[in-house]
Amino acid sequence: MPHPDTLNGTVDRLASRLRALPQSRLRSGGLAAEALALARWLARRAQELESPGRVPYELPDDGIFAVGDQLAVAGHDLARAVEADPVNGPRVRAEAMELLAGTARSAG
Repeated sequence: MPHPDTLNGTVDRLASRLRALPQSRLRSGGLAAEALALARWLARRAQELESPGRVPYELPDDGIFAVGDQLAVAGHDLARAVEADPVNGPRVRAEAMELLAGTARSAG
């Protein structure tokens, strides 16, 4: 299991929280939309680190019940990309951790 202070650990905790929430909570206050926006940001940053200059694809909206899985996949992709890029990785990792913390606060 990833250490909780790592990007993977933070992503895992938030993804698990989102997967456990009822539909009403995911819809209320736009939590699912916030989580999808975060997953899209994570995916975009991973692609930018892995393939600079290539236009990133956008993560699709697969519904509120998939957002936890989408966040997990995008977050783990970003963690690998961050590890492989010692120049830009630390800055992107710090930004990702801050955004993950914000969404975690929204999720409760």
